[in-house]
Amino acid sequence: MEHKPEQITLGEVTVTRVKEFYGSVGMSPDEFFPDSPDGAWDEHRDWLAPDFWDPGTGQCRSAIQSWVLRSEGRTILVDTGVGNHKDRPYAPVWSRLDTSYLDNLAAAGVRPEDVDIVVNTHLHIDHVGWNTRLDGRAWVPTFPNATYLMPERDFDFWNPANENETVFGRGNQNVFEDSVTPVHQAGLTRLWDGSYRIDKNLRLDLAPGHTPGSSVLVLESGGDRALFVGDLMHTPLQIPEPDTNSCFCEDPAESRATRHKLLGHAAETNALVFPAHFAGAGAALVERDGSKFAIKEWAAFSRIS
Repeated sequence: MEHKPEQITLGEVTVTRVKEFYGSVGMSPDEFFPDSPDGAWDEHRDWLAPDFWDPGTGQCRSAIQSWVLRSEGRTILVDTGVGNHKDRPYAPVWSRLDTSYLDNLAAAGVRPEDVDIVVNTHLHIDHVGWNTRLDGRAWVPTFPNATYLMPERDFDFWNPANENETVFGRGNQNVFEDSVTPVHQAGLTRLWDGSYRIDKNLRLDLAPGHTPGSSVLVLESGGDRALFVGDLMHTPLQIPEPDTNSCFCEDPAESRATRHKLLGHAAETNALVFPAHFAGAGAALVERDGSKFAIKEWAAFSRIS
């Protein structure tokens, strides 16, 4: 496994980290992870702080980022963050941002027109935002030459026309209209279910629980393995405490079962686990620790701040 500070190579695939945001998301551990065991945050303080938790302010810290994969001559963008200028009345921390995300993407050698595939692991507010950009008064696809791969179950679940009840309440308001519908109407989406093969190195599998269509991108190339797990985990505390859900999981029991399954697979295959929101080194190898798991080694990315 070769690496540069913000890029590593896994088999025939390069993986580059592109930052949109890093810092507090305005939630304490008790709010974000209400079922985390008593005392767990303090027990693991030595490695949760300061990258993932600020004990001084009592706030969780999170990264909003994309993973750029280059595989078989194509550029694949995994999750597109929050986006700029989006009106988010029930999620003010993400409302009307003006970040340098596209500049950061350019610094990684990627222009919007270079992206061949966009993977939305699920359709939450902070995973689809840069699907579109504001052009005058219209939302247009940011990546005009890309195929946007979206889980069909999430597409149906979050479509406001279907009036589904969600634990997120109105937190995802406007997201479908400004970040999903424009690319769908442009004919750029491909809805998939079950499993979807991207190329010989990459495959999408359903990993439901957090949302009905939550998915994992599986990388298998040469002797290297990786799992891009979206919101299977928001904090590395969920590795030693895999029964801990975030407050945003639609099906808590299914989310726990999926987390155990995928962490077990990662431990057995020595696969790097890439959650969407890990700050610090961004990804980790895991190993079994009885019925739970432990961090075996952090990835070779530099710590972001």
